[in-house]
Amino acid sequence: MLLRFYYFYCMMKKIIALFCICCYYNLFAQNSINHPLPSNTQLVWHDMEFYLFVHFGPNTFTNKEWGLGNEPEDVFNPTQLNCSQWCNIAKAAGARGIIITAKHHDGFCLWPSKFSTHTVKESKWRNGKGDVLKELSEACKQNGLKFGVYISPWDRNHPQYGTAAYNDVFVGMLKELFQRYGPIYELWWDGANGEGPNGKKQVYDWDRFKRTVAELSPNTLVFSDIGPHIRWTGNEKGIAGFTNWNLLDTAGFTPGAGAPSADTLNTGNIYGKNWIPAECDVSIRKGWFYHNDEDATVKTPQQLFGLYLKSVGRGANLLLNVPPNDKGLISAADSASLVEFKKLKESCFKTNLLKQAMIINKVHTNKTDFKREVGIHLQLKKPVLINCLVLRENIRNGQLIKKMNILVINNGEVVHTIPITTVGHKRIITFTRTEATEIALVITNAKGKPELLDTEGYLIEENLVENEK
Repeated sequence: MLLRFYYFYCMMKKIIALFCICCYYNLFAQNSINHPLPSNTQLVWHDMEFYLFVHFGPNTFTNKEWGLGNEPEDVFNPTQLNCSQWCNIAKAAGARGIIITAKHHDGFCLWPSKFSTHTVKESKWRNGKGDVLKELSEACKQNGLKFGVYISPWDRNHPQYGTAAYNDVFVGMLKELFQRYGPIYELWWDGANGEGPNGKKQVYDWDRFKRTVAELSPNTLVFSDIGPHIRWTGNEKGIAGFTNWNLLDTAGFTPGAGAPSADTLNTGNIYGKNWIPAECDVSIRKGWFYHNDEDATVKTPQQLFGLYLKSVGRGANLLLNVPPNDKGLISAADSASLVEFKKLKESCFKTNLLKQAMIINKVHTNKTDFKREVGIHLQLKKPVLINCLVLRENIRNGQLIKKMNILVINNGEVVHTIPITTVGHKRIITFTRTEATEIALVITNAKGKPELLDTEGYLIEENLVENEK
């Protein structure tokens, strides 16, 4: 009898233990599954990191930023247009794609649209036979660059703007773009909504617009204040939030005036329900369109590097506007700065000082609450001078790290303690140059079990070190 009871007792212990293990793993699996994850197309987008914006149209010739829509079509006449030159400069800058303003608020179409009479077809440029989108899309393909399109739904020229019929017009234009010039990797929607030529504003049918794109080109990523795939970062300075979640709640919001606050767009939502990462748009010049009196405002390679640190270095992508001039060419000042920016970036990130470091501890998580975690501890073979770290989170599993302390250690003494919040696709941390023998990454708060990919360390020019705030 005693033997039978002991056997029963042992079996129950095993069953209870197995039950507890299953509950733990099921809980962890549920925790992981509940985190929004990027699509495969979004993962490719994250890896692009940097590409060019091209503002081009009648404003290039009228010296305006926002056209009125009543500009004569003949004003558009880029006599030396060379989209291959744009692509060559983009590649020389390290950019991986180009997004062009196919239609800005003035309503002028850079392609011969049958839904408007305010297009290149009505201009004298190339006797009305020109097509900027065709030339650029072909040049991008030939140069291995991705092709994207900005199209403003606001139209200060179209007579049907402000009526229900205009939504049909806009859908017709979208179909032309995808059927003639695809593949389009990113479609950029500006949420601006002012008055048209009849004095009325338009009620945009955003749901219909999104459905149209999804049907025509399911792999195209759509940008707006609220995505659905990429979000605005809340400013036009090219700067992502110090805290930058790839997550956003969009219920009840619309692009434009109905968007979340700039602060929310800048940081995202920590427990947002949708994976909608931030894109940082900024111009290399003072304005968005080319103005010859702004040649002196072209950002220096060092300024561009600083923007890179505060956009790509905070887990966002950098969309840098480089406007062609009235000849249809990117100017020498812009080109020179872009080329030197790439050289500067390559020089800074040429030698990974942590490549041969020994990993003492890898990331592991407390099994109870995910809130007290040990990170990676790297031991260097010999002391090195260092002032920059590059961290990456495995975002295939979501974005999980909430807080981390970075410890820069020299011969047992902590030289720098740098607190950060989010990591995401890439986090670049710069600090005052110091000698180091160890680097410790201590994750103090996370939403689940995070995974850090390889950590890199560099010695960059001291004048390039940015204050994180």
